[in-house]
Parts: sequence; C-alpha cells; structure tokens
Amino acid sequence: MNRTFSRRRDRLLVYRSMRENKLSSTRRTKCPECGEESADLEWERGLQVCPRCAFHSPIGAYYRLSTILDPGSFQELEEKLVPADPLAFPGYPAKVAGLAESTGLSDAAVAALGRVEDHRAVFVVLDSRFLMGSMGTAVGEKVTRAVEHAEKKKLPLVIFSASGGARMQEGIFSLMQMAKTAAAIQRFQSRGGLYISCFTHPTTGGVTASFASLGDVILAEPGALIGFAGPRVIEQTIGEKLPEGFQRAEYLLDHGFLDQIVPRDQWRAVLAQLLALHEKGGRT
Repeated sequence: MNRTFSRRRDRLLVYRSMRENKLSSTRRTKCPECGEESADLEWERGLQVCPRCAFHSPIGAYYRLSTILDPGSFQELEEKLVPADPLAFPGYPAKVAGLAESTGLSDAAVAALGRVEDHRAVFVVLDSRFLMGSMGTAVGEKVTRAVEHAEKKKLPLVIFSASGGARMQEGIFSLMQMAKTAAAIQRFQSRGGLYISCFTHPTTGGVTASFASLGDVILAEPGALIGFAGPRVIEQTIGEKLPEGFQRAEYLLDHGFLDQIVPRDQWRAVLAQLLALHEKGGRT
C-alpha cells in the first residue's frame, strides 16, 4: 500500500477500534444473522465474516480494497468529488459533513487504480456506511469517470456494489445517474472493455437497476441481498409469499443471474484469475 492508502486505512481502523473497542480480547459481537456471539478478534481474523454462520458483514471501501490489492498499488481517483445539494434538501449538507468526518469518505464511493497479483485494473467500491451507499450525483459521476479512465487506459473495470439505491435527498438528479452510468458502461463494453461486477450485501434500487447488473462477469458474496425493491415491498404489492431465500445470492445463482458466489477470503484469487484470463494471450 502506498503512503496515502496506508495512512488512511490505519487511521480508519484505529478510529473504528477506539469507537467499538475492537482491540479488546474480551469484547464480543453478536451476529445479526444467527444471533450468536463471537470474540471480536475472530471477526477481525475472518475479514468481518461471522465465525459461526459465515454471515458476511458489510465492510468499508478502503478496508475491502486493502484485502484485495497488491501492497503499494493503490492510487485513488477522483477523491475530491463531493455531494452536491441541488434541491437544498433540509439537513443534507450537515448530514454529509458528519458522515465525512466519521467515515473518512468524501461520498459513498471510492475509485482507484490498483493491481491484483500484478494484474492492473480500475476499481470502484461503494460503502454502505455513507447514506447506505446511495447513488447521488457525486457517486454517479465518480463511477462514470472511473469507467472512462478504464477505457482510456485500456484496463479492466471492477466494481463492488453495496447500496440502498438512488439518493432521495437529490431527487431526480440522483435518478439521472442510472442512465449516465449505464451509458458509460455500454460505451466501455462496446469498445472491448472487460467489466466485472461484484455484488455485496445489500445491493438494491437504482444501483441494481443500472451499472451493477451490466457486468460481463457477475459475482456476489454469500448471502448478499440483491434486487430492486425489497422482499417485503414485493410481498405487500403482489399479496403473495416469496420463495425461501428470494433475492439472496444463492437463489440468484440458481436462476442464472450470477456467474459465481465468492467468499470474502477468495476475492483476491478469483479476481486475479479472471483478470489473467482476459489479458492479451490469456496468461494464467
């Protein structure tokens, strides 16, 4: 990791440890999925995956990149892009400022150049800690610029999605990002670009309905909730009970929406293999 990445990650991890006392060997965390408690150190060693039921807890963008990229290869792109307030939505600027302070993020997406086992690519990671990873004008613009950068440099594109959808505080300006990002992806793919889309828990709404579902290869973490409307909304709308596990990664894999489910500790190996196979000459 370069100095900027290392300092930022270390600062965020220290702040998180101070807030949640994660460095304590006696503190325990209750899994929101199975309800069992495990030592925080077990969660840390398992990359925030429950040691009991393998529930993949949402993680931050910089943390995820640190588990995937080669040391020293991180180079952030468009880090100064910040949310606009086109509707003068009450309390929105203060909310954004507070989240920027608490998370170290400028918005809900981080874009970067990096390498995975020496294979170069452009990466975008959405972070659910920032307004549930919702897509406003800055997130849409950052995704679009990352796509265009990948096209210009003739590099593969890897996007990790985690989102509640469009950002309501930006109204129609947020919804416009769906068309903008999808169009950028289409241009990139039509010129031979490789796009690997990675779904994490949860990915819903406008992000699912736009760039996240357009990958040449579509992957997901175990148990990830993936859909447009949530299952409760669908059940209330159609007046029927949904199938067991509906909208979960395993259900979508069985029904042809996903190409593979990738546990968190295997992302680096899987991405390295895919990037190698698609390089000139297809070296492995």
